[in-house]
Amino acid sequence: MRGLYIGRFQPFHLGHQAVLERIALEADEIIVGIGSAQASHTTSNPFTAGERLAMISGALRKLGKWFYIIPLPDLERNAVWVAHVRSMLPPFDLVYSSNPLVIQLFSEAGIEVRKPPLFRREVYSGTAIREMMMAGDDWRALVPPGVVSVIEEVGGVERLRNISQGDRPF
Repeated sequence: MRGLYIGRFQPFHLGHQAVLERIALEADEIIVGIGSAQASHTTSNPFTAGERLAMISGALRKLGKWFYIIPLPDLERNAVWVAHVRSMLPPFDLVYSSNPLVIQLFSEAGIEVRKPPLFRREVYSGTAIREMMMAGDDWRALVPPGVVSVIEEVGGVERLRNISQGDRPF
């Protein structure tokens, strides 16, 4: 059985890791769709699809499952989004998501959706981790070690701080 898990992974954190570990108990193969793949260099989406792919691949190797990591650019037409996703991915049997819109769209398309339990969502949140990065707080304990390496390699914290400043008058 091949399962699909879609997220923005901005950045990939231990909550995502826990969900994927849970999916690995059920699925023989896992497709990880990197959502909003076209977005980068903003405070909501600071990392490129390639950077997110590097973050995720290191974490997935430990699962001992066959996996695919595929960037999925946004399509601003929800009514045809599932067809778009299907066209970009290998065939899959079911979708894992806690996102209400994703659940609705795949359910309407007749695809089984399982809602994985969220793992300490109050702690493991991409938004909170990005805010910690900008504030200079310790965010490293909230992501796998390989993610720390990728973020440091690309200067992710500095990028996030720079882009969060906006334009300044002279």
